[in-house]
Amino acid sequence: MTVVGIDDTDSRERGMCTTYLAATIADRLQRDHGAALARILLVRLNPAVEYKTRGNAALAIHTDCDPDTAAAVARDRLEALSETADERTNPGLVVADHDPGDVADTVSRFSRAAIRDHLAIDDAVALVDDCGYRSWHAGDGRGRIGALAAVGAWAALEEWTYEYITYREPDRWGTPRDVDHDSVFAAADWGYPAVWDTVDRGEDETVCVPHTPGPILHGIRGDDPDAVRAVADRIAAEPAASSQLFVTNQGTDVHLRDGSIPEVRDGRAYRLPGRVASEPETRRGGHVFVDLEPPEVGESAATERLTCAAFEPTKRFRDRVRALRVGDRITACGEVADGTLKLEKLAVRDLVRTERVTPTCPDCDRRMKSAGRNQGYRCRDCGTSRDEKATRRLERDLERGWYEVPPCARRHVAKPLVRGGFDAPTHPER
Repeated sequence: MTVVGIDDTDSRERGMCTTYLAATIADRLQRDHGAALARILLVRLNPAVEYKTRGNAALAIHTDCDPDTAAAVARDRLEALSETADERTNPGLVVADHDPGDVADTVSRFSRAAIRDHLAIDDAVALVDDCGYRSWHAGDGRGRIGALAAVGAWAALEEWTYEYITYREPDRWGTPRDVDHDSVFAAADWGYPAVWDTVDRGEDETVCVPHTPGPILHGIRGDDPDAVRAVADRIAAEPAASSQLFVTNQGTDVHLRDGSIPEVRDGRAYRLPGRVASEPETRRGGHVFVDLEPPEVGESAATERLTCAAFEPTKRFRDRVRALRVGDRITACGEVADGTLKLEKLAVRDLVRTERVTPTCPDCDRRMKSAGRNQGYRCRDCGTSRDEKATRRLERDLERGWYEVPPCARRHVAKPLVRGGFDAPTHPER
């Protein structure tokens, strides 16, 4: 077997898509060289890496083609189609001449690190040389990091989902997509829950249809390869040029690492237990912020707080954050940037059910007044008194369990609640 890894071929402004390039290489290998294709991996790397182009996807083609031929075909397509006119696009190619599962432990560790951490170009170059892999690059060759990570992904990861991507005719790239809105929603209803994140019903948005100038018409994600194909076939749209099934780590939460608030670092994504330490605050732009502190706060930890944010694009998820109260215990998930955790989902573990309030006079039903420092409360009209505040039960709009951002705001790699496997009840968004 031969594994062809590629990365960093697209541009935020100029378009292109690394999945399209991988599909094109695979087609050339099959059509012109009679190669068999086992699969194409679509591997989402660390979404918090600042130098990513868009979705930070690297691709790996698993084929029986001769490695020299595969390397030559891949390089030809990369040179012809990569958007290197954008100085931020630095393509990389790595070709391994062994079965996808036979990588060295150093390569599989590299793959896992590329999803959860930050890596340097020199690290990739040294490991490529150590393994004797073929490689090529343009620009500074940063794409070799993702390309090598894609080579090792099959051995490094255990959980996989699917995406079936349909591509546009090249002369339509950069023009508005002609996709029937109602047919997408009907297809999404038909395929759910095995097929997810196709639409956002709350925002009436066809999530599977991108808005970028690239070659993708729509991409259908789910747990079953036949189901994602069937949903794509049910969508009425402009004529398609081609389509390709990808095996992917999307929707798996593999980017999240378990951690604690004092140890978080920028540029990583975490799953953090904590106690709500401030009342949620809605700021300019509709962004909602709340502070989190370690779940068991002692004197030494009292100042260790992490600000969590539900930004405006997370839409109705912000109402879940606004419903939190000081003292609630939650698990917060998301990436950390500039010392702030960008919420992707949260689990409500324990809710504050009561609050302490100024007591009410039992005779006249009026609010009592403070009788002075450490002297309790007194009704000035009736003379009744109480030594301390009263306890009042709170009506809460939240239940225990997991809440998530809506599909329109979901990261590619974030796991939708509908997929299951969570440690508490779930409240999925559709």
